Amino acid sequence: MQYIRYQEQDLLCEDVPLSELAEEFGTPLYVYSKNQIVENFRAIKAPLAEINSVVCYALKANSNPAILALLAEEGAGADVVSAGELSLALNAGFAPGRIAFAGVGKREDEIEYALKNDICIFNAESTQELQLISLVAMRLGKKARVGLRVNPDIDAQSHPYITTGLKENKFGISAGEAFAAFQFAAGLPALEVVGVHTHIGSQIVKVEPFIEAARFVAGLVGKLREAGIMVQHIDFGGGFGVQYVNVLTHEGLPHENPGATPPPPGDFVGAILPILKETGCSIWFEPGRSIVANAGVLLTNVLYTKENGTKKFIIVDAGMNDLLRPALYEAYHQIVPVKIATYEHEKVDIVGPICETGDFFARDRMFAKVKRNDHLAILTAGAYGYVNTSNYNARPRPAEILVNGGKVRIVRERQTLDQLF
Repeated sequence: MQYIRYQEQDLLCEDVPLSELAEEFGTPLYVYSKNQIVENFRAIKAPLAEINSVVCYALKANSNPAILALLAEEGAGADVVSAGELSLALNAGFAPGRIAFAGVGKREDEIEYALKNDICIFNAESTQELQLISLVAMRLGKKARVGLRVNPDIDAQSHPYITTGLKENKFGISAGEAFAAFQFAAGLPALEVVGVHTHIGSQIVKVEPFIEAARFVAGLVGKLREAGIMVQHIDFGGGFGVQYVNVLTHEGLPHENPGATPPPPGDFVGAILPILKETGCSIWFEPGRSIVANAGVLLTNVLYTKENGTKKFIIVDAGMNDLLRPALYEAYHQIVPVKIATYEHEKVDIVGPICETGDFFARDRMFAKVKRNDHLAILTAGAYGYVNTSNYNARPRPAEILVNGGKVRIVRERQTLDQLF
């Protein structure tokens, strides 16, 4: 079910008109659908019901404490990449035995913090990191469970900034060095080598790269076992793509080029699972975007419209400090009026107030004619939205709202000017 939808001319999140939220709480404003998040999580979890598995939510996508608590209650594990994310996960109620610590640059104090909290596994990315984990574990009198992140040199066919499985990427241990790295890890004191980790990228819209990666991992598990390294755990990462174009259709909206439409997340899992199941390992996935992206919108207010003889601009009160993705790598987000008042369209740039030319949300896009104080919704903003906010230009961070049916809850207050000091 689509929980962010038009009801006649009005855009709703579940049962609540977004125009009412914009008026009551102001803009810029992040709004999330609780039931969309739950539905997305359950869709990924369903194909895994009959096997030893954990769906670990990737906190980097959206770490709002209310959303974390919701997913912990649903039985999710947590994929964390810093001590801060680990602290958030523990405080939200995620079980330590269902937490994986990834990341290419773990500090010694972060490793110590994770060991003291008895997390399930470190996904290590270099031999130096393995040595450090072993040293810290020895000092604490503990045994550290580790998996090795292997870079299989598979093209995720995604944006270069979010492709992580190619040999030129900084992540993981190269496929050619993986076997030697596992042998090295097995010889270190205070380490228990339990698994293989891979994550080839983000916003992947085709099944084929995942199938190729699954075959690689299954083959590596077999080779390791033949050598006496009895791994029993596969962490396959995440990266399941979501739809950003034509998310919403309405007779009053201009048609958008549909581009590549990704399969539902459950279809990705279903395609990979037969290959991974043959290993007999426990299977962990680390989705983030596919759980929260389409559950969130960023509401913004039209401040001004203007023309310069060449272009027409819609200037809104949200900026790149509120949603960085378009400025960072020209990511596309569908943008729609909160109330459809006209079927007339024009070509515009939708831009923010930040003193940067790169502060834009859309360029040369057909859009409904709008006027000052109209509200717009930037769709599919639930992932990599608030987590990338900043105080650039000394702008306070926006508020966050969680909607459950007709109920509305503030899950993060708007930052005040006094809090900038």
